[in-house]
Amino acid sequence: MAKSPNRSPASNAWCTITVLFLICQKFVTVRPEDGLADDRCLRSKGSSFKVALFADLHFGEDAWTDWGPHQDFNSVKVMSTVLDLESPDFVVYLGDVITANNLPVHNASLYWDQAISPTRARNIPWASLFGNHDDAPFEWPIDWFSSSGIPQILCPSANASRGDKCSFKGTTRLELMNNEIRRNSMSYSQFGPRNLWPSVSNYVLTVVSPKRDHKSPVMFMYFLDSGGGSYPQVISTIQSEWFHNKSQEVNPDSRCVVDSHRYRNFNRYK
Repeated sequence: MAKSPNRSPASNAWCTITVLFLICQKFVTVRPEDGLADDRCLRSKGSSFKVALFADLHFGEDAWTDWGPHQDFNSVKVMSTVLDLESPDFVVYLGDVITANNLPVHNASLYWDQAISPTRARNIPWASLFGNHDDAPFEWPIDWFSSSGIPQILCPSANASRGDKCSFKGTTRLELMNNEIRRNSMSYSQFGPRNLWPSVSNYVLTVVSPKRDHKSPVMFMYFLDSGGGSYPQVISTIQSEWFHNKSQEVNPDSRCVVDSHRYRNFNRYK
C-alpha cells in the first residue's frame, strides 16, 4: 500500500504489508509448547505445512481521516486474496498489527479484530506477537491544533457506531492479548511467562510429526516480544536467558535453523 500523502508527524509507521511464506515438508501438526490436549493440535491437509506471515499491517493508522480506513479496507482485501490463493495451514501476525499511537479509542482490540478477521473467517489457526506500535501511547497530531492552541478532537468515524467512547489512555498488551485469546478459539497466541512482563508475547509453538504414535518435534516457532510502545524497545537480559533456557529445554540439539530458500516473499498481491 502507498504511504499517506499527508501524514501527521505523530505517525511514522510504514503502511506496507509484508507477506512471507514458510513451507515445511512433512510437518503437519502444531501444538503449543505448554502441552495442550491432542484435540487442540493442528493437522494439515497434505504432506507439507505452510505458514503465512503478515507483518506491519498498522490497522487504525490515521484513523480519523478518509485515507486510514481505506488502507485498512485494502489490507483486508490483500490478506483475503493471499489466504484464498495460498491456503496456508497457519498464520503468524508479526507485530505492528495496529498503530495504537493513532487510535483515540478506549478499546484498540476493535482494530486488532479487524486485522485478524480474514484469517478467522476462513477458520485458519493463527498466533501473534507485539511490535513497537501495538500499545504505543496516543500521539496528538499537530494538525489537530488550531491557532488558539486548543485541539479539535477527531475520533475515528467508525468509533461511535461501534459503541466505543473516545479515549486517549490506550489498550495495554495484556488487554490486547487477553481479548484475542478469549474471543477466538483458533488463536494459539499466549501470554508468556509472567516474570518477563511487561514483555508479553514470549512463547514457543512446536510442530510435531503427523503420526499419533510419534510425537518427536520437527520444528519450533519462537515468539519474542521486542518491546516498544508502552515501554522501552529492547530485548532484556531476562528474555535472552528465557530464550536460551527454553531452547535448551525443548530443543537440546539446537536444530532451529530454517534454510532461507524455504521462505517466499509475495509482492504481487499488493
